[in-house]
Amino acid sequence: MRVTIAHVALRAGVSKATVSRVLNGKGETDAATAARVRRVVKELGYVPSAGAVSLAKGRTGVVGVLAPALTRPWIAQVMQGVVDAMESSNHGLMLFTRNRGDDSFRRFAGHVDANAFDGLLVIEPEETLPAVDRMAAAGLPVALVSDRTADARMPVVASGNRSGARQAAEHLLGLGRRRPLVLGGPEGYDCAVERAASFAEVFAEAGFPVPRQAHFAGDYSGESGRVAVTRADADGIEFDSVFTHNDLSASGVLQLLAQLGRSVPDDVAVACFDDAGHAALTAPSLTAVRRPLREMGAEAARMLVSALAGDGVPDKPVEIATELVVRDSSVRAG
Repeated sequence: MRVTIAHVALRAGVSKATVSRVLNGKGETDAATAARVRRVVKELGYVPSAGAVSLAKGRTGVVGVLAPALTRPWIAQVMQGVVDAMESSNHGLMLFTRNRGDDSFRRFAGHVDANAFDGLLVIEPEETLPAVDRMAAAGLPVALVSDRTADARMPVVASGNRSGARQAAEHLLGLGRRRPLVLGGPEGYDCAVERAASFAEVFAEAGFPVPRQAHFAGDYSGESGRVAVTRADADGIEFDSVFTHNDLSASGVLQLLAQLGRSVPDDVAVACFDDAGHAALTAPSLTAVRRPLREMGAEAARMLVSALAGDGVPDKPVEIATELVVRDSSVRAG
């Protein structure tokens, strides 16, 4: 177990702020107390974290949040979880987006250089991960909300990609579906790889392997759902179900199936990932693996607050369980 500033404070009988003042040589601490703290630090082998060292140097009381475009359907739920947790800990938020690509990131980096905030929470870092990793290595407390960074060296909160895809596969198999189409995300995304692999494993274990031609890469848009079904129909691929990696692509699937005159769920059952709000509004409503988006944001925020206090943070991704929500696209009501 990693020794934290809280362990030192408890053993020395002082507050964490006092330990930090001793470590930084700042503030007024009587000689006996300072000597006791230094003795405990040595006994426990405590190595101060960046958060602990900075505790007595003055804080802004503000946490930065770096997010992709806010137009993504699921971002609002993640952000609400972040806001809930940060407000509970009396931290303010400074929001940055990557709407304008490199220009947006340069502006954001300028605020990092100016020490405008105490720590950083990043939602789906994608191509910015190397730069964020360097910021963390330089001492900035960082936490991530991401399903695409299995090898990240920072605290990460993710959803259960493999378990969620397994839930969807077992549901479709239980309905007697044996020939699914699988519409994934962009190639190379960790979440897309995990979901596709886990879904295929379930069907293979049941004796119904999913052929390569039934797998399609997508970009999480409604258009990608329409394109996948159009191609499958044109190529003569027989399918009795479709599994997509998000709500929007599944809505595109529903549109194309309707144009082809194929009934959902009688002819084709449809299930998807996310359940970010859109799934319940389609016709028919979509069976979806619900990602715990609000909980993910809140947990990442709590981890960042813990890091700012100099306490321990998980050294492995924290995975929050998904839930399969069954609706009319796979099981007809009544």
